Amino acid sequence: IWTMRAAGTVPAARIVQMVRAHDVFAVDTRGLAEVTVTRAGRTLGLREFESRIATAIAARYRVGEAESLGITFDREVPVVQAEPEFENALVVSRLSFDPRSRRFDATLDLPGSRAFRRGGLRLTGIAAETRKVAVLTRSVARGEMLRAGDIATERRATTELSDEVIGDAHAAIGLSARHPLRGGRALRRADLQKPGLVERNQPVVLIFEAPGMTLTMRGTATEAGTEGDVVHVVNLQSKRTVQGIVTGPGRVTVSTTKPRVTASLAAAPYQTGIARRNVQ
Repeated sequence: IWTMRAAGTVPAARIVQMVRAHDVFAVDTRGLAEVTVTRAGRTLGLREFESRIATAIAARYRVGEAESLGITFDREVPVVQAEPEFENALVVSRLSFDPRSRRFDATLDLPGSRAFRRGGLRLTGIAAETRKVAVLTRSVARGEMLRAGDIATERRATTELSDEVIGDAHAAIGLSARHPLRGGRALRRADLQKPGLVERNQPVVLIFEAPGMTLTMRGTATEAGTEGDVVHVVNLQSKRTVQGIVTGPGRVTVSTTKPRVTASLAAAPYQTGIARRNVQ
């Protein structure tokens, strides 16, 4: 009587009208207003089209691995519902690619399927080489420490990346932001630092180290720093500003190769002795 070539909804009144044309009048719809037609099918869309085109370009033009090619289409890509029996039959029937501009012109087809109109599906766009980078999943404030949930790995076009971009997301975990960072940003080494252990104007423990001697006193940091940074600290006892290395939370160490000897120690008598042993 009638063939519906695609899934969808049909008013019940339309079906009744069509069967009456074949002299069928005793039709009871039992209150149905519409009929929904469904059928088994295979969905073909963006991801599969990207994969097929990238594989074809990598194989024919030898521009690297297919997985490293990022495909960007010039227009919105339609979703195609194909017959389920056409498994793994999607092919790139025609392809041209310019390695300089990175532009491609491809035609996809599913031979024997009615899902693709005659001549196949033509798609144009750019195939750019990409690499994995660490990307922020949210915006972070200056000094905020990054955790595993704050970082994801994405592929970005190499033309948009600098040599300082971090490729391994795990390498950024536990570091803090040197300045405010937007979500979605590809992280650079210059964006991050070890977590701050000393803040400006923070009371700190000032440690003076010399061979055979260690002195500890109170101080105030005049600048912020992380582990290994050189910062200035005001010695609260002498009121002098000294330079030291941040060695821990609220700890700054000043090292010297020559110990200071106080006057009382210098005046103290000392003895030297030589131990002798008779050799038989």
